[in-house]
Amino acid sequence: MSYKTILVHVDQSPHAAERIRIAANIAIAENAHLIGAAMTGISRFIYQDSAFGISGSIVSTHIDTLNDAAAQALAAFESIVKGLGVLSYESRQVDDEPEGGLVLQARYSDLVVVSQTDPDDSNSRLFSDLPEYVMLNCTRPVLVIPYAGRYPNPGSNILAAWDGSMEATRAITNAIPLLRRAKKVTLAVFNSSARYDAHGEQPGADIALYLARHGIEVEVLQQTTHLDIGNSLLSLAADLSSDMLVMGGYGHTRFREVLLGGVTMTLLKTMTVPVLMSH
Repeated sequence: MSYKTILVHVDQSPHAAERIRIAANIAIAENAHLIGAAMTGISRFIYQDSAFGISGSIVSTHIDTLNDAAAQALAAFESIVKGLGVLSYESRQVDDEPEGGLVLQARYSDLVVVSQTDPDDSNSRLFSDLPEYVMLNCTRPVLVIPYAGRYPNPGSNILAAWDGSMEATRAITNAIPLLRRAKKVTLAVFNSSARYDAHGEQPGADIALYLARHGIEVEVLQQTTHLDIGNSLLSLAADLSSDMLVMGGYGHTRFREVLLGGVTMTLLKTMTVPVLMSH
């Protein structure tokens, strides 16, 4: 099990270079093909509607501007990945909004890399629910990079959250390539007695044995907390000096409204290290 195709969101955000660098380094480690996808922000449906009168109109000028911005972002992507020594990569300029475009492109990828929403970044404010929407709709693991800080080598000390759910199972399974390369993997089980039907006699033992068969040695920590699980998880990550979290992503979308579970919302709003999520 390995990542063979990695998709990274490319735009003109000040955080783009960091997410591209992290995606590129994972691609190098996995000998994977890296795709940089820049969405123009132009709905793919606009070309199907002649009512817009695209040719020779104000709309046409705006579209040219959006296309130029995407092309510039991809040029920066290519400069970064060439400098890092990525051997297999491609640039894709996609006529679509970022959320929908990434979800469609993710169908043909093993891992998607995006950035956490930065409330001070105008690019992020336009699509403030992009990480959440992509995670809930793309069916692939999504690695979300915090907007604050730099992360030279994320994934050497991984903390994985385990609660016996389908989402947590998907997240841990989808993270196996990263877990294999980690120097340390800790499995956190919070308040296991509250979910007696999700664990055996030794909470975490079954998933630890599953990972051991993949050559991954883990330390299981059973934690009891009266605080919310999201902040408890972040606190434990800080105590362990973890540089990446792996967890299930909980929630759903209703039309375009994103409805998240409490732990997922906490992590996406206040993350302090990169977080790999699977829904």
